[in-house]
Amino acid sequence: MKKLFILTSLLSSFAFAQIQKVEPMFWWKGMKNPELQILVYGKDISKYNIELSDKIQIKDITKTENPNYVFVTVNTNEINSSSFKINIKNKNKIVDSYTYELKNRQPNSANRSSFSSKDVVYLIMPDRFANGDESNDSMKELREKANRQLPGGRHGGDLRGIINNLDYIQNLGATAVWLTPVNEDNEKEYSYHGYAQTDLYKIDGRYGTNEEYRELSQKLNQRGMYLIQDYVTNHWGISHWIIQDLPSKDWMHTFPEGENGFRRSNYRTTTQFDPNASEIDKIGALNGWFDTTMPDINQANPLVLKYITQNAIWWVEYAELGGIRVDTYPYNNKEGMATWVKAITDEYPNLNVVGEAWMHSPAHVSYWQKNSKIGEMAGYNSNLPAVMDFSLYTNMTKAFQEEESWDKGLVKIYESFTNDFLYPDINNLLVFFENHDTERWNQIYKGDIKPYQLATTLIGTVRGIPQIYYGTEIGMAGDKNIGGDAAIRQDFPGGWKNDTQNAFNPNSRTVAQNAFYDFTAKVFNWRKNKEVIHSGETKHYAPINDVYVYFRYNHNESVMVILNNKSEKQTIQLDRFVESLQGYNSGKDILSNQDFTINTTGEITIDGKSSMIIELKK
Repeated sequence: MKKLFILTSLLSSFAFAQIQKVEPMFWWKGMKNPELQILVYGKDISKYNIELSDKIQIKDITKTENPNYVFVTVNTNEINSSSFKINIKNKNKIVDSYTYELKNRQPNSANRSSFSSKDVVYLIMPDRFANGDESNDSMKELREKANRQLPGGRHGGDLRGIINNLDYIQNLGATAVWLTPVNEDNEKEYSYHGYAQTDLYKIDGRYGTNEEYRELSQKLNQRGMYLIQDYVTNHWGISHWIIQDLPSKDWMHTFPEGENGFRRSNYRTTTQFDPNASEIDKIGALNGWFDTTMPDINQANPLVLKYITQNAIWWVEYAELGGIRVDTYPYNNKEGMATWVKAITDEYPNLNVVGEAWMHSPAHVSYWQKNSKIGEMAGYNSNLPAVMDFSLYTNMTKAFQEEESWDKGLVKIYESFTNDFLYPDINNLLVFFENHDTERWNQIYKGDIKPYQLATTLIGTVRGIPQIYYGTEIGMAGDKNIGGDAAIRQDFPGGWKNDTQNAFNPNSRTVAQNAFYDFTAKVFNWRKNKEVIHSGETKHYAPINDVYVYFRYNHNESVMVILNNKSEKQTIQLDRFVESLQGYNSGKDILSNQDFTINTTGEITIDGKSSMIIELKK
């Protein structure tokens, strides 16, 4: 019996030393920053000695209050082999080990190109786009199972469905694809949106595999297109394996009065720069949770910051990404995020990173863009290359619904652009009229194509990077006020094999759907090769009679854009635009293919609720 007890004790000791997780699982040789911090996780692992094979030096070992974690830092420039072992030793005996691989980078990986004002971004919620592999609709190890009858449930859309429909996206004129998060989200319900991630190194099995994610990116790259990852730094899912066994209490923000430490954010993110803000309001915004299932992560913790920095770089390198979109940017620790984005763009100088700063004032939005004068006055530089133009979005949703007055109608859009001096990089703004969080444009306008055409013309011709939301290009709608988020995230028709209609196929679309699609494709395919739109200057004229006219121009060409928001046809006298029309004698509207003689003493007639994009010629 005594011998059995001794054997059992030894086996228990051995079991406690097992390595359960290593993150990142592997890394690459030749990174600009050679320092790599490896998380090693296992029961009581910090009580054991850690040693690397081949006499590789450990630069630093960090232990936390939780003995199940050890953070091992090495200098990869000092490692000559393509792999080495992380050995866990009990005294002098190796009780477990992990073979760590250092891969070779793809040629020119550090200088990979990224999305820019030359591109059009197509936003997809993968669960609702297309089901290309029915075998992964439900997974044994993932709690929420497929239920397409449940509006807020898992419907089965996946990466394979997107891969199968890349022709559709490319033919539309889109050149970059932004997916809402596809990392594992193993919450028990309402997990399809992906914003409560539970494993940052693993694609959710219901979407596919890490390899399929990389395949999607590579197939986009082969077409001259980009994959943009939706990255969530502010919060994780409550079921994330690290949240379930925290390295330290300060890994996330907690409040004593709430279950699991929950207190909802007050969402007052202007406290990040408000010189008059109270500390209690700052804490309420930055440390409060988005929801009970979304613990707020502490980016001020150096281990947390290193973890999410390496994770983002890992995905860019592994999946050959063409950009990052960052969720809920102002809800993070802003100093930590400035460090985070700088580390990523130091590694990839051309990589574009766009932050969601859902604020309505251009001054507030511009604060978050790199080298902002507003930020500089407040002693802050975000290092964030791009921001989402929520100010323009807010004005667009109102302007096209209003009758013109001193401060209503298209003058709202005009006034929005008068604030462009606030942005240090005006061409690096994401411009849009809807996304996965907003009311569907076609719901607002009851399926009327004319306001859609006006809005599409606008985002397709102004400064910045146009972003469109899946399904809008075929007239999809959905009332968020009645059906909640599920109403604006409905399944794309034809994405499931038993769908009664396939809107991916032009022959199966309705007349109305083809009208929406064809107009979108005409604008964005024309835009692809128009440098004057990508980087040209803007000159605009204050709206009169709810007609807004602006010009995009450079040394080589000029484009005249006319938006008529009134229902009736209007005739525009051209003498008002002489400073923009001088030297041009003709033009062609790319929407109607109509030719014009340009004479500053002449006029142009435009139909009601319509637009023109006139390429001017000398």
